[in-house]
Amino acid sequence: MSDQVKPRYRIDSYLDWVKAEGVPVAEDYGLDLFTVETAPWARFGMKGAACHLKGRGDFSSMFLFEMAPGGSSAPQHHLYEEIIYILEGNGSTQIEFQDGAKRSFEWGPRSMFAIPLNAKYRHFNGSGQKRALLACTTNMPMVMNLFHNENFIFNSDAVFADRMGKDEYYAGQGDLMMIRPGNHMWETNFVPDLEQIELHAWEDRGAGSSNIMFVLADSSMHAHISEIAPGTYKKAHRHGAGPHVMCVTGTGFSLLWFDGQKDYLRIDWKHGVVFPPDDKQLHQHFNSSNYPARYLATGVGGIRYPMLAVNKRAGGGEGGKKQAVSLSIKEGGDQVEYGDQDPRIHALWLEEMKKNGGIPKMQKYFPNDGTQAAAE
Repeated sequence: MSDQVKPRYRIDSYLDWVKAEGVPVAEDYGLDLFTVETAPWARFGMKGAACHLKGRGDFSSMFLFEMAPGGSSAPQHHLYEEIIYILEGNGSTQIEFQDGAKRSFEWGPRSMFAIPLNAKYRHFNGSGQKRALLACTTNMPMVMNLFHNENFIFNSDAVFADRMGKDEYYAGQGDLMMIRPGNHMWETNFVPDLEQIELHAWEDRGAGSSNIMFVLADSSMHAHISEIAPGTYKKAHRHGAGPHVMCVTGTGFSLLWFDGQKDYLRIDWKHGVVFPPDDKQLHQHFNSSNYPARYLATGVGGIRYPMLAVNKRAGGGEGGKKQAVSLSIKEGGDQVEYGDQDPRIHALWLEEMKKNGGIPKMQKYFPNDGTQAAAE
């Protein structure tokens, strides 16, 4: 029996691939990406790290890349999809399609874009003095665990001509499709600045809440940006695992908990802090200042291609059926209405606002909390 081949089972091909790449792996419930350790990643020609957050689920992960001053990435093409967010720096990306057609665009802090599937691309740092820092949410775990073949993923010559998109999609323009609050879509490949893009009201999710959904490079990845108005906070809700929530502007904090738990996991955030709530973990986002706070959520399964049953549920159905993400738990949805939340939550937020010199603007929903009298 000693000369028998050891059985192969319970293999996670994605984790094995990351280990073989020999790069740092950062793990936690939340990470400040500006402080994550990076090291040379030969495959990509940049420093990098794999960011494996606790609630990322089975299908998505995040890679962090640090491009040296005057540097560039190695030429790439692959069969996993990614959404790229620029944390720091200025530069450009060049894309070449299988028919020889090329596209390029310049990016800066808070830019977001996606590379059409399997197109060749390369990033360039436009500064000779400062680094560029890129956060990439990917569906690499899903793809690698499905095919468990590195050569196929990185060396396929498959052509996806339908993913190219319009020329103006690489110039910061796009197509706005008005569907219903919470589901309005902006289709493009490149967003120059997430701080400046126009959002649309979605009051069902909380006081002064607004958002826009993205369709990027016609991919199956999800991305949306939401804004929490000054002096307000959103309603608690839950969904499946995977969406990486990252602060884009402003400051605040989030509370996370599972049904039945008395204590909350608190994550304070500012630009560059990312965390993905776990599967069915309730979570609530709070603006603790007098300035708008925006966050970007990226993961697997978008508004055009939901892919997963939990994504279809969260997004609602045909005929105007309300999204589960904004429907009260009492009505079979996944949201906690203000009147049903733990009273400790509002008191905690008020204390945080007082500490930061913030002006609460939640009197419509909490008329007896004393803030109106204090303001007068």
